[in-house]
Amino acid sequence: MITCIRQVRNAKGLTLLDVAKRCDPPTTAQTIGRLETGTRTVSVGWLNRIAGALGVETADLVRLPDKAELPVAALLGSDGAHAPGKESSATAPQPGPGWVAIRVEQSVGDYRAGDTIWCERIERDGFGRALNRDVLVPRPGGRLAFGRLIGLEGSKLLLLPLASGGRQTVIADAPWLAAARRVVREL
Repeated sequence: MITCIRQVRNAKGLTLLDVAKRCDPPTTAQTIGRLETGTRTVSVGWLNRIAGALGVETADLVRLPDKAELPVAALLGSDGAHAPGKESSATAPQPGPGWVAIRVEQSVGDYRAGDTIWCERIERDGFGRALNRDVLVPRPGGRLAFGRLIGLEGSKLLLLPLASGGRQTVIADAPWLAAARRVVREL
């Protein structure tokens, strides 16, 4: 199994000791180093422990042949672009389980025609996590609504439309919603 533990750790600016201390239960920096280099076999249990220590999904630590990585050539700040101090790479984002996508056909609000919006599906007990985010919500009759979730009133969701001048939509008893998490846009 090919892992990218070192790349993720470096991207987060953590040392071997930092990761070792964050593991549950804690381990040694030497063990983390051996797991990174492949001199020690990486089990699923170790992947889960290290992913928890790094604050990422376990799948983010496994390098798949078709998972694109780009070398980071520059860091951009208010003072302009400059070379990174350490070698690092950017990994293409991966959707989480149950995620859905929305393709934007016509520009509306902050979204442009051609964008793809990646949304995390959230069940009813987690709706509060989506407040003040753009959400996709199923409606009766197979219809859908997309807008900014501005309030929860019991079993009702209050959505503002993305376009100005539209009216607030109230949706009762939605079984799930999908909160916008990423926009994929061609420049």
